[in-house]
Amino acid sequence: MGKGYLVVCYRSPPTEENLAAYAADAKAAIEALGGRFIARGMPVKTFEAGQNERSIIIEFESTDAAIRAYEDPSYQAILPRLGVMRDMRVIEGIDPF
Repeated sequence: MGKGYLVVCYRSPPTEENLAAYAADAKAAIEALGGRFIARGMPVKTFEAGQNERSIIIEFESTDAAIRAYEDPSYQAILPRLGVMRDMRVIEGIDPF
């Protein structure tokens, strides 16, 4: 089984106040649950139906680990602080060859 990735795409921008209340605690919770942030920020370019909103990719040892992290009560308690809709999904990594 390959690594698991939690892919997050915001649907709207958070307020600065909400982002401040969310970001540090969310990062700490995800890292404590085994996640490693590999990309985050605004898109360099969007295509097709892509939205010009913040996106994040977090790597875990497996898809099961990514799902457990998302469902963990410590992370779930932090999620509402951001106050925005997100498209969040878990995908499995592939071996390059």
